[in-house]
Amino acid sequence: MSEAVASPTPLLEFRGINTHYGAVHILKDVDLAIYPGELVCLLGGNASGKSTTLKTLLGMVTPTTGEVVLDGEVVNDKPTSYRVERGVTMVPENRRLFKRLTVKENLELGAYLRNDDGVESDLERIYEMFPRVKERLNQKSGTLSGGEQQMVAVGRALMANPRVLLMDEPSMGLAPALVQTNFELIQQIHEEGVAIFMVEQNANMALSIADRGWVLQTGRVVLDDSAEALLANPELRASYLGDGNR
Repeated sequence: MSEAVASPTPLLEFRGINTHYGAVHILKDVDLAIYPGELVCLLGGNASGKSTTLKTLLGMVTPTTGEVVLDGEVVNDKPTSYRVERGVTMVPENRRLFKRLTVKENLELGAYLRNDDGVESDLERIYEMFPRVKERLNQKSGTLSGGEQQMVAVGRALMANPRVLLMDEPSMGLAPALVQTNFELIQQIHEEGVAIFMVEQNANMALSIADRGWVLQTGRVVLDDSAEALLANPELRASYLGDGNR
């Protein structure tokens, strides 16, 4: 008899998560799991709960009921800093750089919680990944173009040495010519072994590089499948993959 193959352990997961903003019920019995090294996208319309999902994973929102689990540990009561130290970090919507600080200072802040000796080598890696960033190290980040700010935001997140990278609308505000380049970068980071959980309105592009996907609707997961199956799903195509969702 062949030996059973052990199922992989999720790196980060929700178990029956419910969240509220006051009396308003946002996430409703949400279960999800992100496994090491995979790229998962979360799709949904406005006010579907996508941003709340990211904030709950990162510890910015505390669930009313259910468990947020990181590496097998329930972390509901753990602050964002605890989760970042253990490998969870985020590229926020609209980049949210410290605009009065230089590019280099923003990158160094990404490594603020680290106490290992790999920070300098990781900075060099960021410079290789983003030559334009290296050219602007002493420039105030608020003076950069949108595409350049996105590079710095991704670089800052990578300086935390993440095992799972949360990304909130990474293509938002980018010129159309930069969107393809941005998704190629995300795919490159994924191929280097970093797990990525991405909220993205551009469903076609997100699913084209993802392994799996979920669809949220008014706080509930209504679809959960491989990216390939979701791309072929008639219901999803009608709702999210039409001409208005490019």
